[in-house]
Amino acid sequence: MHALFIYGTLKRGFANFDPYMNDAHYIGPAQTKLRFPLVIGGKWFSPCLIDEPGEGHQVLGECFNVSNRVLDSLDLLEATHLQNGYRRIKIEVYQKGSDSPQKVSAYVKDRIWIEGIHSQPLEKYRIDPRYIEIANRPI
Repeated sequence: MHALFIYGTLKRGFANFDPYMNDAHYIGPAQTKLRFPLVIGGKWFSPCLIDEPGEGHQVLGECFNVSNRVLDSLDLLEATHLQNGYRRIKIEVYQKGSDSPQKVSAYVKDRIWIEGIHSQPLEKYRIDPRYIEIANRPI
């Protein structure tokens, strides 16, 4: 199992949770130890955690334990195999009720690969009506 920090459309109740995270085990709410810019970006208006530690906010999200199968599926979704895709890195988060940070994986993107940033840095991703779900994207 792999501990994973989720901050966007993969969170419980959001568009990509059911298709990708149903087999994940919810651990609880979490907050990044370091600040990161979380923005709405690209032509699909997706949440993007920019790999610029020390900038932005301590981002609020959720931690899950996921299997190798789920992680492989998420890597495909986040296009980790492409230069302009997301990268899965280790970051530290505080879980609710804990004073010591835990190392978990998170998907981040380099600013250079975000095709347009449509928001200021966010502390927490909320449902954005501009987000274009995967099923509604042109092929």
